[in-house]
Formats: sequence, C-alpha cells, structure tokens
Amino acid sequence: MIDATQLRELSARRVEATALGCHCTALQQPSWESITDDRWPAGIEKVGALRPPDVDEPTFEEFHPDGTRYGSADAPIAVAWFPANRSDVYVCGRCRSVFLRYTEYGGYYVDHRVRLVDPALVV
Repeated sequence: MIDATQLRELSARRVEATALGCHCTALQQPSWESITDDRWPAGIEKVGALRPPDVDEPTFEEFHPDGTRYGSADAPIAVAWFPANRSDVYVCGRCRSVFLRYTEYGGYYVDHRVRLVDPALVV
C-alpha cells in the first residue's frame, strides 16, 4: 500500500511527458477521465495501491474542503477518500508520470478512470 507521503514523493520525480514525446500523453489529465483498456498505453506499470488491504469496503465519501467536485482539476487527491481510496498507482516507465486508476462499476457498465497525480494536490 502507498500512503500520501510516498505518492507525493513518487509523483515529484516526473519529467514533462510532452518534451519526451512520451506515449502516456493520452493519460495526462488533471481530473478523472474515462479510459478504455484499448487506449491504455504500453509501458505504464502498476507500482502499488492506495486501497488499504484490510478494508473490505472503503468509503464512497469524497473530500472537498474548498468546494471542488469530483471532476475538478484542482480537487484534492485525498488518499483516504473516494475515489483515491479505491485506486491503483501506475508509473510511466519513460517520463515517470504517476497516475491513479480505479474502476467504476454501474448496473450495466464498467468504466475505468484515470487521473494524473499532481503532488501539490495530494493530501
């Protein structure tokens, strides 16, 4: 399991992906975006999870003390709150960008969502 401090440190190592012509640019979204498995680029590796292993059902409550919303680019990445608390952590092998990915399950759909980690937003 990765905690907030580790997530900040990991994401601080990022090099600007566009400068490298990196293959992960499709994932470079400041807020949660849907992404299908066929659009997930190669070279992005899972390095851990934010979901506590001893918690069967993490909360669905969100953390927005400054009035942000789920889709806000400046919404905090609160590791103990939804949706970060259900996310896996991925790192691009080339530019070291860090991404959170979780799966939203609805009545008739499965929706994979991804967000670029900005270390300044991790709480």
